[in-house]
Amino acid sequence: MANQLDSVFSAMADPTRRAVIERLLDGPASVSDLHATHDMALPSFLKHIRKLEDAGLVTSQKTGRTRMIHIEAAPMRAAEDWLSRQRKLWEGRLDRLQALAETLERNPQ
Repeated sequence: MANQLDSVFSAMADPTRRAVIERLLDGPASVSDLHATHDMALPSFLKHIRKLEDAGLVTSQKTGRTRMIHIEAAPMRAAEDWLSRQRKLWEGRLDRLQALAETLERNPQ
């Protein structure tokens, strides 16, 4: 689980890869269509696609000369679940800190 999360967060750390993920939320797209909106050489862009595939965030399917990229929801759900647990943990800690500060403010020693 931790290795998968590491791969997911590493893949999403790059703005190009985040843009690809956001575009794929609208549905599958060909590599050509995805590449068209990025100002980089195709081999460089394909490295981004490969990183997303390695993290399990996308899959590709080749039909003839066209390679279609599809988003995979499970890794994103795992990352969202982890972030949610962290948010709950830190919200609880911050609530306790705030209560302590309010107590100390009302009852200075």
